[in-house]
Amino acid sequence: MPLSLCPTAFENSLGSGWLSGKRRSPLQMLYDVDQGPRSAMAEVHRQRRDLLRRACSRHTRRQRLLGPEDLRHVLVDDAHGLLYCYVPKVACTNWKRVLLALSGRARGDPRAIPAHEAHAPGRLPSLADFSPAEINRRLRAYLAFLFVREPFERLASAYRNKLARPYSAAFQRRYGTRIVRRLRPRAHPDALARGHDVRFAEFLAYLLDPRTRREEPFNEHWERAHALCHPCRLRYDVVGKFETLAEDAAFVLDLVGAPGLRFPAPPPRAKAAAARDLAERLFRDISPFYQRRLYDLYRMDFLLFNYSAPSYLRLH
Repeated sequence: MPLSLCPTAFENSLGSGWLSGKRRSPLQMLYDVDQGPRSAMAEVHRQRRDLLRRACSRHTRRQRLLGPEDLRHVLVDDAHGLLYCYVPKVACTNWKRVLLALSGRARGDPRAIPAHEAHAPGRLPSLADFSPAEINRRLRAYLAFLFVREPFERLASAYRNKLARPYSAAFQRRYGTRIVRRLRPRAHPDALARGHDVRFAEFLAYLLDPRTRREEPFNEHWERAHALCHPCRLRYDVVGKFETLAEDAAFVLDLVGAPGLRFPAPPPRAKAAAARDLAERLFRDISPFYQRRLYDLYRMDFLLFNYSAPSYLRLH
């Protein structure tokens, strides 16, 4: 059954009696923040919402109706009135840890929750698990947020983490062997069996090959953020960015009213700079023709979330 996904204003939720009126929901708190004198962070997030809305109007035309399965990446915290759309390689492990701690499904410091437990299927309910009526009720009344990242830095991180690291053997067997078999003539039998030595250029050629998406959807680690979270169909109240992770996470948790809960510390500046350097180094050896094709593939993420094309690209 298609969903009635209406980009409603905050006022739609104000009379909902959320949690029997005991305290104001995060969405109501955001409405209060927007009505009064805005802090610098509140103004940043208002501008991001407005920019996303304008970009959606400018760059999207007719869109198909979403079904419940399109909402698989939107996680639900009913106790606090939150919807979080997770994008892999954008601090999603730590956000899942925080949601487990918030919802009482795990106790103690979120940093102590093992990554495999945070990612375990079913640990956090997904919006896709509910009926259309229950989905629409939550979409109207809950604070929805997502976190995004510069698309090519995210892509480089996914390649390094899932295809270039020795501890990613299962991922390499599933995807690496497929890439080698399709794109490397006269491949060594060891590479065909293990998929452990996929080159970045081969990975990009796999993404650009029309057969890849014909056979199955992109894996979530390199699927475009807009295709995972549908920001032009769903109303997102907070668009957080990996580049300002600490400030944006604190803004969300302030709206939730969880003063005792701290978001795990983001990577130090040196590590963030290393991620930028990695993307530049990997893309340096890619021809301008393939750089342009890849930019076109991820173009909507650049446009919707206000990222400029990286200066190291040779697009013209």
